[in-house]
Amino acid sequence: MKLLFLGDVMGRAGRAAIVERLPGLRTEWGLDFVVVNGENASSGAGLTAEHARNLLAAGVDCLTLGDHAFDQKDMLPFIEQENRILRPLNFAKMAPGKGAKLFSDVRGRKVLVAQVLGQVFMKRPFDDPFSAIDTVLKAHPLGGMAQAVIVDVHCEATSEKMAMGHWCDGRASLVVGTHTHVPTGDAQILGGGTAYLTDAGMCGDYNSVIGMEKLEPMRRFVTGMPKERFQPANGPATLSGVYVETDDRSGKATRVRMIRVGGTLEEARP
Repeated sequence: MKLLFLGDVMGRAGRAAIVERLPGLRTEWGLDFVVVNGENASSGAGLTAEHARNLLAAGVDCLTLGDHAFDQKDMLPFIEQENRILRPLNFAKMAPGKGAKLFSDVRGRKVLVAQVLGQVFMKRPFDDPFSAIDTVLKAHPLGGMAQAVIVDVHCEATSEKMAMGHWCDGRASLVVGTHTHVPTGDAQILGGGTAYLTDAGMCGDYNSVIGMEKLEPMRRFVTGMPKERFQPANGPATLSGVYVETDDRSGKATRVRMIRVGGTLEEARP
């Protein structure tokens, strides 16, 4: 199976890049299943129902969210209607929506997608992500109930993401980090056959401060005082993420490549 995971969509620039480029990439790379983290797609904070529909229509099979899952209030009812959107497994117990779902690709092969939130350096305390994902993986054995398993680890600390990768090794096809908007260079296949990348980066304008127009973040770093709201940067966007090929029988990764298409970053393709 050929899988593509794209990191946090950042504002209008990120949405436009997905809509413009993803349909062609699906055909060019023969993609079977595409997961995109959409948690900053609407004004840099959360995801609206309208923007979710546009991303799904562009060829996204599953949208994951994160700690900003419900910053856009219309997502509260919409996530109950649209089962292709996932919020973190270990979010508030009363939160609407689901944190994991078994999907089918166009050939009927089963793909499990799950997301967890980290605890280290995050603004709010969340339930233990390790026990949360453990329960889901035990119920969906790789190569059995699921031909592929993708885990989105949405957290700040690289150490926590790495620990999650090793925790899931041999039980997931791909463990990939999101949230920091900066792509890391450590794409690899772990000893148990799980493809791993500490952070997928963002789909957005990299001539920015993690996707925001530069002036206000720089002012706050220099003076310690806010003056205006952060605004997403709207220059040419780079699609950033990871491409994985898996064995259908075992579900394990056979190939992994970092992805960077368009914008200012050096290009990287499968």
